[in-house]
Amino acid sequence: MEVKQAIEARRSAKMYDANHRISEDEIRHLLEYTLLSPTAFNIQHWRFVAVRDAAMRAEIRKLSWNQAQVTDASLLLVLCMDLKAWDKNPQRYWRNAPQHVQDHMATGIRDYYTGNEQAQRDEGMRSCSLAAMNLMLLAKDMGYDSCPMDGFDFEGVAKLIRLPADHAICMMITVGKRVHEPRPRGGQLTLDEVFFTDHF
Repeated sequence: MEVKQAIEARRSAKMYDANHRISEDEIRHLLEYTLLSPTAFNIQHWRFVAVRDAAMRAEIRKLSWNQAQVTDASLLLVLCMDLKAWDKNPQRYWRNAPQHVQDHMATGIRDYYTGNEQAQRDEGMRSCSLAAMNLMLLAKDMGYDSCPMDGFDFEGVAKLIRLPADHAICMMITVGKRVHEPRPRGGQLTLDEVFFTDHF
């Protein structure tokens, strides 16, 4: 599938075939390519938690206003961000570069993020969002549907997955085989309404 076809065909699926199973090889393929998504300073803030336990999924469904996709999708991912990834051996993000590049980037990372909690969170959100879009487009290319979710109790889900104190949840994503064709798009704004040159 071409990228533009995946963009056109990707829709947020709410109802999934609860009997369909996604293979471990497919999950690995999906995530390995998602890891090629861009991040500032190559920090790779994202952390993916696949919730497989049926009882946990049922609890998360309760925390998600009983949305069926939480339990029925083949894959439920909680997409988290490590807010302190910038301070955890940052040389490793540039380990394939020459030493002087590693040193330069590590200094730049620390100079930019130290004491700047807003930037730490903003960067994590940007990075995870880029990864989420790539993941959903690749899922479509693999014949799956998906849905990004923010309709849930973030604190409750964080407790269930034992989220570390220096992490935050960006969103959840469901992946699976949809059981209904999507409705027509609700109404896209025109390009003239959202695209400007030089200023508003």
